[in-house]
Amino acid sequence: MWKRLLKETRTRILLMYALLLLILLVGVAVPIFRYLLFVSVDGRVQESLDEERDSFLESYAAWKKDPTHDVEDLKFFVTQFLQNSRPEDDNFQIVLINGEFYRSNPIALIEPLRPGSELFERWQDVTQFTLDEANVDDPTIGSILYTADPIILRGQQQGVFIIAHSNAGERQEALVGVYLFMQFTVVAVLISLLLSWLGAGRILSPIAKLASTARSISESDLTGRIPLPKGNDELTDLTNTFNDMMDRIQAAFDSQRAFINDAGHELRTPITIIQGHLELLDDDDPQERQETIELVMDELDRMGRLVSDMLLLAKAERPNFLKLETIETHEFTQAIFTKATALAQRNWILTIRGQGKMVGDRQKLTGAILNFIRNAVQHTQMTDTIELGCYFASGAAPDSDNCSGDSLRKDGRADIAQLSPQPSHQIQFWVRDTGEGISPSDQQRVFARFARGRHHHRRSEGSGLGLAIVAAVADAHGGQVTLDSEVNQGATFRLHLPGSLCDLPGYSR
Repeated sequence: MWKRLLKETRTRILLMYALLLLILLVGVAVPIFRYLLFVSVDGRVQESLDEERDSFLESYAAWKKDPTHDVEDLKFFVTQFLQNSRPEDDNFQIVLINGEFYRSNPIALIEPLRPGSELFERWQDVTQFTLDEANVDDPTIGSILYTADPIILRGQQQGVFIIAHSNAGERQEALVGVYLFMQFTVVAVLISLLLSWLGAGRILSPIAKLASTARSISESDLTGRIPLPKGNDELTDLTNTFNDMMDRIQAAFDSQRAFINDAGHELRTPITIIQGHLELLDDDDPQERQETIELVMDELDRMGRLVSDMLLLAKAERPNFLKLETIETHEFTQAIFTKATALAQRNWILTIRGQGKMVGDRQKLTGAILNFIRNAVQHTQMTDTIELGCYFASGAAPDSDNCSGDSLRKDGRADIAQLSPQPSHQIQFWVRDTGEGISPSDQQRVFARFARGRHHHRRSEGSGLGLAIVAAVADAHGGQVTLDSEVNQGATFRLHLPGSLCDLPGYSR
């Protein structure tokens, strides 16, 4: 039974607490020892003050027996007495005559004893013997212990004789003994702490591993687990509980993180499009009504696809992330532009250079480009211009069976029409605006999740996921996104895509 008790964590913690209590008691002894030393020092100081005071009173009593002495004679007596007196270290003998400073020994006084000080003004009011102590803020002086005796001549007070002592020096000498005692105590405590630390480290190592594992766990990494300790005590049970909890948290977090982050952002754009077109719907125009119904149904279908995709992605990483199909770029761009104009009142421009077929996921590409557009809307005013453009490299053969073909080179500042074909990107979509632009420091981070730029005019209402989603869609298509912007000069976001069928994984004709 005793062996079992010793193995329990609470028993070992109790033993550690007992050791710490002993250390605490040792720590209390130091201030007590310091206090007793200071009391002894103050006692010795008081004795020296009494000796010097008695010497003055005896001399003064003998001197004033002569009834013919006047104030001038008193000054001469004081001068002679101070010249012949030898005060103890840090003692100051001061004489006031008729309320004014007359002479002192030593001549140089420390600041709190000089005429005009608070303590000096107190002495000017002395009418009877006073023994007191005054604290000062200067640690090199400490406190002032003093005696003050009124000087009576012919029945009237003519002055005050003061003996003051600065106890900082005496106490500093006494502290040397305290420091020696403390050094010994510190060594003893350090040895005790070392032994306690070694014992605690062994006893509480599972808790240390728990803390280390908890610190290593982040939003992007929930895989950390604690190795199971030997034994069958409370720490083992704690470790098992923590590991089981992390398994549940990781499963729940992985399944919900993508859905929570992406759902609100992705669904806001199609809802806005539907709402805008329904608000502008003219019931008297059958053709417009039919076009609006088709657009709304298309957006509802895309919303359903988005929800389904995010629900599946919340459960697991799907290999068939893209639903590839052949897309006519001209028609595709026109459809996106129609949806974009319902987002806000801007000077909208559609630019299409070249046309042809490409392979991609129509819904995800639509969402990506609309994210570009919505970002432009958020950072422009009603009088600004937003341009949606598509460039299809001439001579490309996106529906051929071979993997050769021309593509656009990446040039952030060149005009789209001047880009020369290169063996890289063949198809390019861009959204250019004349808004507030993006600073160079923000351009390095806008495609990261939850990143928001420091806008000049207003804060973006987005969730910080839109451009990150665009980058993910581009990467899934084997492409990339680029940005060209200057502050107050607008911004141009580009989506570069390969045009060859075999550039996209998972596509089969």
